[in-house]
Amino acid sequence: MMETMIIFTIIILTGLAGYLLKSLTISGAVAAVLVGLAVYLGFGVKGLFLLGAFFLSSSLWSNYKSSQKKTIEEKLAKGATRDWRQVLANGGAAALFSIIHYISDDSTWLVGFAVILASANSDTWASEIGSLSKKDPIYIRTFKRIDKGTSGAVSMLGSLAALAGSLLISLISFWLFHLEFVFCLLIFLSGYFGNVIDTLMGAFYQQVFRCTHCGIETEKRLHCHLPTIRIKGFPIMDNDMVNFLSGFLAAWMAMGVLQFIH
Repeated sequence: MMETMIIFTIIILTGLAGYLLKSLTISGAVAAVLVGLAVYLGFGVKGLFLLGAFFLSSSLWSNYKSSQKKTIEEKLAKGATRDWRQVLANGGAAALFSIIHYISDDSTWLVGFAVILASANSDTWASEIGSLSKKDPIYIRTFKRIDKGTSGAVSMLGSLAALAGSLLISLISFWLFHLEFVFCLLIFLSGYFGNVIDTLMGAFYQQVFRCTHCGIETEKRLHCHLPTIRIKGFPIMDNDMVNFLSGFLAAWMAMGVLQFIH
């Protein structure tokens, strides 16, 4: 009982620290605490450690050379400070899988949980590190160079970062949960594939808006203090939905593969 109370306190203090460090808004901090509690319920301290590795590394890269990313943030719906939507987009499915694992005690959900975090880490590292590339990225719909911060664009630096982000989560999962090597490999590949799904959805389905004042194309619904106009993409497919679906689909793919190899 005492251990549980200590863990609960640490989770709450971590959410508070995220708010004080401006990595999370108030709503983001509350959502992060709820996700943390769900993960602790399903996977215990080890699950929290893995979740923490994702949030910590992602926050560090988000804040790294943030001054160089100011112009890019004008295009992106998300900034360095995450709100509840962005927290649940990356951690909501992980929380759901944790609760299901607690009920079913099936290790398949552990792999799905790890893949979701690997996918989120892969995508975040790709975006945050890739934006520091000296060259503009290539837009996968036209295979032409396009402005940094455009969803559906890729760069060599961003792709390598995506691989590294997924690899980190897979290695930590291997270490924490004493997984077989094939599980570690599956988490790594599926996590990176989640980033690929995110890129494809970003290019073909994610909505993009145009500012009526300055004319910039952006993911934001408000720009220059005015409502923007949607110029392409599906209404429900914002950045948060793309992030959620990419990790969720990658996890289900990995869990399906697991049924054949184990």
